[in-house]
Amino acid sequence: MLQLFHSTKPHPFLGAGREVRIFLHEKGVDVPLVELDIASGKSRRAEFLRKNPSGQLPALELEDGRVIAESVAICELFEDRHPAPALIGRTPEEKAETRMWQRRVEFGITENIVNGWRFGEGREWWKSRGRVLSEASDGLKAIARDKLAWLDGLMAGRRFIVGDRFTLADILLVVGLDFGAFVGQGLPPELSNLAAWKTRVDARASVVASGQP
Repeated sequence: MLQLFHSTKPHPFLGAGREVRIFLHEKGVDVPLVELDIASGKSRRAEFLRKNPSGQLPALELEDGRVIAESVAICELFEDRHPAPALIGRTPEEKAETRMWQRRVEFGITENIVNGWRFGEGREWWKSRGRVLSEASDGLKAIARDKLAWLDGLMAGRRFIVGDRFTLADILLVVGLDFGAFVGQGLPPELSNLAAWKTRVDARASVVASGQP
């Protein structure tokens, strides 16, 4: 049975799977959702670990029982199943361009925002789930700010991260920035190009719907 395990607890911005929900909404694809409260450790219990040994969300259970984890992998599967509207790309070149920006967004910004919180304010919660490097928190937050400033300089005249195409890269960044704002790492006010981009993206029906618990 096709179903997506995700979490909106303790809050949609602190849960897991929001980027996949946005992606599916943009595609107009309905997938049954199974809520697991990550705060209470339900994704770390034996029953779920048999499905996804990493114990992380989101995870997509396919019709044949196989389970695909990791948000980007899940989104790419649905891009292949439902090519239109293209959120990664219609051609090999478009796909490569989107994936380039996806990696820049994830490795430079969103992962550093999340880990800056995990190793800082969130360390008490995270220490039972993985290794905590408290000394890294401030540096990771600083790297995220540096990369945001770099991206802001490139966004002048662009509607979205990949030019005029709304893509997975935009989805990953808006989710990461909302998480950051919720945990005290808001978008620096001087980054006006990114602020204008975020206003546009925040207005999309998929983004609005995904923020609801």
